[in-house]
This record gives sequence, C-alpha cells and structure tokens, in this order.
Amino acid sequence: MIYSHAPINFHFNKNSENFVVEEIPLYPFAHTGEWLMLKVRKKGLTTDEMLKRISSATGIKLKEMGYAGLKDKEGMTIQWISVPRKYRDEINKFQDKQIKIVEQDLHRNKLKIGHLKGNKFFVRLKKVLPVDAKKLDSVLKEIKKYGIPNFFGYQRFGKFGNNWEEGKAIIEGDKFVKNRKLEKFLISAYQSKLFNDWLNERIKLSNIFDLSEKELQFAGYDKELIKFVKAQKHPFKLLPGDVMSHYPMGKFFYLENVEDTERFLNKDITVTGLLPGKKALRAKDNAREIEEKYDELIPAKGDRRAAWIFPEILEKNYLKDYAQYEIVFTLPKGSYATVLIDILKNGIKLS
Repeated sequence: MIYSHAPINFHFNKNSENFVVEEIPLYPFAHTGEWLMLKVRKKGLTTDEMLKRISSATGIKLKEMGYAGLKDKEGMTIQWISVPRKYRDEINKFQDKQIKIVEQDLHRNKLKIGHLKGNKFFVRLKKVLPVDAKKLDSVLKEIKKYGIPNFFGYQRFGKFGNNWEEGKAIIEGDKFVKNRKLEKFLISAYQSKLFNDWLNERIKLSNIFDLSEKELQFAGYDKELIKFVKAQKHPFKLLPGDVMSHYPMGKFFYLENVEDTERFLNKDITVTGLLPGKKALRAKDNAREIEEKYDELIPAKGDRRAAWIFPEILEKNYLKDYAQYEIVFTLPKGSYATVLIDILKNGIKLS
C-alpha cells in the first residue's frame, strides 16, 4: 500500500516562522540588460497584493512588472520579480513593513509566468515526540526513494474547497461569469479536481496490484497486464499507454515497454495525468481506459501534468529539546509542499 501508515502526531502552523518558500529561477540572470530583477521577501501578502503595494509606492505600472509564479499569503515567501531598469532609484527608496527587496540583478528579458525551475521549502513541525520523529525519518526515507503523488493542494480549490463546482456549472451552462479571468480560474479548478480524482483511482489500482497473480486473475485482470505490472519495482504502477515525460519536464511519449518502468524508478522520467480540454495529448490502451472516465468536454485549453514527483530532501533535523522537526526540500514548479506535509501526517487518504 502506497504511504498507508498510521497518522504521525505533530503540529504544523503555516506562518513565517514555520514555513518558508524560495523560488529557484529557471535560468541564471545575465547581469546586464534593461530589466531590473528583484528578489523580494514578503510576509502575509499574496503576490498580487505585493505587486500592487510596490506599484503604488513607486509609480511602476502593474503591466510593466513581471513574475514567474504566484505565492500564497501564508508563511514567508521569497520570489523574483522584474521591473524596467529605469525605475532603479524608485526601487531603492521603497520601504514596506511586509516587503523587503533583498537582492538586485539585471537581465535582458522580462520575467514571465513559468520562468521557474521549482521552489525550495523550509518547514518546521512542532510538538514532535521522539517516537514520531523516528516515524518521520522512515516516511521521508521512502519519499526520497520513491517520490510522492503530485496532487493539487487544498489551496487550489478555494476557502471552502468547492470552487471546482462553480467551474463545472459554467461548463454545463448552469452558471455565467462575466469576469473572463475568474471564469478561466474556476474552470481550471474543475480540471484540477478531475486530475486529482484520476490520480486517486490510479493509486487505488496500484494498491490492488499488491494482490497475488491468482487473485488478480480471479478479479478479471488480463494475464499480460498482470505480468507487465508485477515486473515493476515502483509502488505506483504504470500502465501500457501511459503518457510519460522526462523529469521534471520534457517531451511527452507513450509507455510501451517494461524497460521504461525502470527509468521511472530511477527518476529519469515520470508519468503524467490529463487536465482535460482542447489539444491535450490523450493516453491510450490500458491507461486510457481509466483516463477517459475523467476526460470531460471542457471548452478550455487542456494539458498534461506530472502525476508523480520526486522531492529532493536536502536536510532533516530533529531538535529533541524543543520537540521540533525541521525539513528542507525542493519541489518542481506547480507542486504543493502541503501535499507532502499531509502525506507525512496521515499517509494517502483515498476517497
């Protein structure tokens, strides 16, 4: 069973003391050019709120500002933004209690969404007893070896976890939203929900394949499929026709042989899941049989997303005298640290 351990006791509060995230840029800056690159540390503000404060204080128009990714309000976040170089004097005068510019550089291009390799996280867990610290050590060892499912985190679905329902209503013609940006956001939340549901089913299937060959045959699974899956050493089982990509990002290709499952185990490639919509590549064969249940007609651009990721655990430290457990790790862009924390605490809870 994939990460089916009993709950581990600890307390986590997502604030600036216990949660720090820092962007890892996609490329090194050129140290020359007409764009001023600013490394910004913020607390208690979303990226949009931070940009508006800088704009209001300096006179830089929002459309002149660039950023690679959006960061939440909770915790301390460190990210890069870009502004035209001509505003350097205004930037040097900028002061705000919740925003600090900690570094400057120059580059030839404006930052755009997606110009991001990943994120580095610091997480502090509290009220950790020695017995639970040992359990955390064990689960982190497994995560380092096998990776984790790349679920969309709770943040994706709004305060009450149900904004995907509005997206579904828009698609089905039961709701009209005048604001195109909001409409796009709500529809994408529904795409994310379908992805999570598909991934949930694939993990269930992987657990089913822990049964013996005889039991699987009795349950109706094909002998060749059983042989294909049983040859795999990774706990998340790949299926013929899965759409794979080089890790962490790369061209898509179909899984067709057992040898490629070894590449998945070695973290060279990963399996992808469908964000249903226009122009997205679909799986085939056995993989498609499951995917098509979550492939709805959605009037938006579709895509594929890595379904399994491999966090790099850089440091872990148990402070016994303080009953605190600290972890430093990196994730590829678009992945959620809260998903990793949930897996540590509760394992994977399948619906």
